[in-house]
Amino acid sequence: MDVGLLMLAGGIATGIFGSLLGLGGGILIVPFLTLVFGLPVREAVGVSLVCVIVTSGASAGVYLQRNVANLRLGMVLELFTAIGAVAGGAIAFLLDERLLAGLFAGLLVYVALTMLRRATASPSSDALPGGEADASPPPPSPMPVERASAAPATTQGTFMDRLSGPDYQIGRLRTGAAGSLFAGVVSALLGIGGGIVKVPVMNLVMGVPLRVATATSNLMIGITASTSAIVYLLRGGIDPFVAGPTAVGVFIGATLGSRTAHRIDLRVLRFLFVAVLVYTAFEMARRAAGATA
Repeated sequence: MDVGLLMLAGGIATGIFGSLLGLGGGILIVPFLTLVFGLPVREAVGVSLVCVIVTSGASAGVYLQRNVANLRLGMVLELFTAIGAVAGGAIAFLLDERLLAGLFAGLLVYVALTMLRRATASPSSDALPGGEADASPPPPSPMPVERASAAPATTQGTFMDRLSGPDYQIGRLRTGAAGSLFAGVVSALLGIGGGIVKVPVMNLVMGVPLRVATATSNLMIGITASTSAIVYLLRGGIDPFVAGPTAVGVFIGATLGSRTAHRIDLRVLRFLFVAVLVYTAFEMARRAAGATA
């Protein structure tokens, strides 16, 4: 089979898994391209960023239409995330390929443990915290109410009020900005959208309801990935012949997954996928150690 068709098929498979499990293509594309096609980790990260842009674009409009995402807060935090993405993109070309592989192996282990906890927890837990650019946003539901003490009538309080939602008041903007900066660096280094960092920061640190934080993160990760991808593109780190079929496959797979999710027992699927992630993490760790197949 033609290599392009294999990449398209692989993209579809990763897109389906990503949609079903609340993940985006980023966490899966890098090991897929690295272990199956022997693509250098840095180039696989560049392709993964393109896939994140595609899947984020598919979900952004839906979240905005349903008024779930906090656009103002997302754009403020994205200023810092974009700075981190540029810095991370520059750092990525200074790091050894084996170190990047080791970092990604650690990320896979973290995701596997998170999925395992959710597989043994309540069935209502449908996605990872900070799932990357799921192209099938959940149906709208009443927004959780998280109230805080009223902000003082100052310029700072007015600005924070404008960033807050109708039923919740955000706080710790400086800490959230620092977390967003870190998320940008992680995104550029590992080819993910950074939602694994952004959602916990917005939800646990800033007091944003989880559904709003997830939707806002999905809006942000496309911009973050675009910023990082520009750096990779300028440095020759994105192969269009790989990025094209893979990104198209991820988009198709995410769309198919969103239409079949209700027919599949996600608890069983998570257990199977944890095994895949652990094996993939082991192979990425071997690559980091310089081992050959």
